[in-house]
Amino acid sequence: MSKIEELIQQYCPEGVDWKKLGEIGIFYGGLSGKSKKDFVDGNAKFISYKNIFNNIALDIDTQERVKISPQEKQNTIEYADVLFTGSSETPDECGMSSVLTQHTQEKLYLNSFCFGFRLHNKKLFLPDFLKHLFRSSELRAQIKKTANGTTRFNVSKAKFALISIPIPPLEVQEEIVRILDKFSLLTAELEAELEAELELRRKQYDFYRNQLLSFDSDSDTVQWKKLGEVCHKVSSGGTPTSTNKAYYQGNIPWLRTQEVNWTDIYDTELKITDEAIQNSSAKLIPSNCVIVAMYGATAAKVAINKIPLTTNQACCNLEINPSIALYRYVFHWLSREYLNLKALGQGSQSNINAQIIKNYSIPIPPLSEQQRIVDILD
Repeated sequence: MSKIEELIQQYCPEGVDWKKLGEIGIFYGGLSGKSKKDFVDGNAKFISYKNIFNNIALDIDTQERVKISPQEKQNTIEYADVLFTGSSETPDECGMSSVLTQHTQEKLYLNSFCFGFRLHNKKLFLPDFLKHLFRSSELRAQIKKTANGTTRFNVSKAKFALISIPIPPLEVQEEIVRILDKFSLLTAELEAELEAELELRRKQYDFYRNQLLSFDSDSDTVQWKKLGEVCHKVSSGGTPTSTNKAYYQGNIPWLRTQEVNWTDIYDTELKITDEAIQNSSAKLIPSNCVIVAMYGATAAKVAINKIPLTTNQACCNLEINPSIALYRYVFHWLSREYLNLKALGQGSQSNINAQIIKNYSIPIPPLSEQQRIVDILD
């Protein structure tokens, strides 16, 4: 019998009580009535969306500031409060939690895109237990069901209030915290080691990619062509109207630019229907296209779809002519050229367009040489 099982047998032999959040606490909102200028040279700390998303326990050493006047009425965060992100682009990332596990005399304010939960009786839980509880798979499964939306998902506080959580005795909570904190520390150490190894692998890949994809401009065996010349077809997609939720209840994969991230794509977050395709610019493309993101933070990133799918209008889809170029060779070339291609974009996020991509030059060695390069870089 484990230590936790022994404690449960000792302190709650009849089992652990479960309660709905709405029964044991209240929800409150974040900052209200603020403009962008209020977040310049502020006089008070505020907890950002990112702070909550990235930390199971709040980082209260944050340098984020907001202006708060002496008579202003705003909600402040208290010890043991659980904070949640209110929305995300996927239901899996909605309602991410973080807990204030430290006592502080400094007032902390909450991002307007987040909300807080405060217990009526703070003696029910150890804050360090709550930080693990709300990130557990069972609680995350319940939280995911509170999210509604199509292209952007928002948490329903009414549904959130119906989430049930266990209330084990404090002695049981202490043992769970001891074990999970120990694992968390070990995991952090392993992640640091793995990240260092991964960074070395990235550098190794970049080195070989630059070596293998460097060609003399006057080489007799290498031709330079525009990307549009090595494709059967270049296309972009479209977005079915988000007000028709039925369009997003199909089984046809629909790719968005935030999913384009140097990888092979075997699935997408969202699926659409045949009717959605018929009533929008979305169109089915074959597998093994090289997909280039054109807008936003992912502009100029590339991916390969390993399944037939549709895309939104911010994706440029290159159907490569295999008699001229290997699609994986084109993928590696565009990965190498990321910063150069992005530099051709416009606006604050360096948006590019299909014409820029079609006119971008690529060296074309013989197919046998392309295959050799692909084998090494893969």
